[in-house]
Amino acid sequence: MQILALIWGILAMIGMFIAMIPLLGWLNWVNIPFAVVGLIISIIATVAARWGRSAGVAGIVMCAIAIIMGALRLQIGFGFF
Repeated sequence: MQILALIWGILAMIGMFIAMIPLLGWLNWVNIPFAVVGLIISIIATVAARWGRSAGVAGIVMCAIAIIMGALRLQIGFGFF
């Protein structure tokens, strides 16, 4: 589950970077819910891990950054740009 959390975080970050391209800001409407699900999975993976929680923590950090940056991008671009 730790690896799933890490991969989900990486995909959320890739989606965030693609959504930063001008005229692709609408992608944040898809990426933010995707990152929220990844954040939930990462938290569950981190809590359930008995040892080696670094991949889960990395997933939490990446998904949180994708959510925050995506929300800021939606505010700047008025949800469209």
